[in-house]
Amino acid sequence: MEAISVRIHPSWKEVLREEFSKPYFRELAVFVREQYLKGAAYPHPKNLFRAFDLTPFDAVRVVIVGQDPYPNPGQANGLAFAVNPEVPEPPSLKNIFREIEAEFGRAPHTGRDLLSWARQGVLLLNAVLTVRPGEPASHRGKGWEEFTNAVLRALNEKKDSLVFLLWGADARKKRQFIEANRHLMLEAAHPSPLSAERGFFGCGHFKKANEYLAAHGKDPIDW
Repeated sequence: MEAISVRIHPSWKEVLREEFSKPYFRELAVFVREQYLKGAAYPHPKNLFRAFDLTPFDAVRVVIVGQDPYPNPGQANGLAFAVNPEVPEPPSLKNIFREIEAEFGRAPHTGRDLLSWARQGVLLLNAVLTVRPGEPASHRGKGWEEFTNAVLRALNEKKDSLVFLLWGADARKKRQFIEANRHLMLEAAHPSPLSAERGFFGCGHFKKANEYLAAHGKDPIDW
């Protein structure tokens, strides 16, 4: 992946060192490089591992797992559910903010880029890290799922008392890599308008996450 100038925090490079050398990842790297050379992938290559660059391994307190990047031009920026400040809020992000307002009785204390969350230790991770423009889920089955499984296994095994928020079917498949007796795992429907009414609204995940963190001697997240 070095050939496309990705950035990733050194702590994650160390944790995932063995993963980067496995045959499946080498095949994935070839596929992703080819897609970028064709101009056929989001996010921009410099943002491919942005979630890992902004939130060092040792800083992670909460993991939000989504599906794959936004497939529309100008939206995907390397953080699950986030967009850059000048980009209108996508429907899923609007629904996330709506749930926060319902839980806390106030507007979210973050911009739509979600940088404040990432800097507080919220790893904004998609199950698949790239997508073809205009085609949701188009890079499924190329190896990203195996890579993000490894990310979750590392967090599960090397850290204690994390909060995992699994939203949507793709994210909920990851439950098998998380030990419920060591961490808090919360599952809900995806915040997309297609599914938010079926279990995302009213999930209470943001308050539950903070209550768990406080109970385990960690600072809550300023959502």
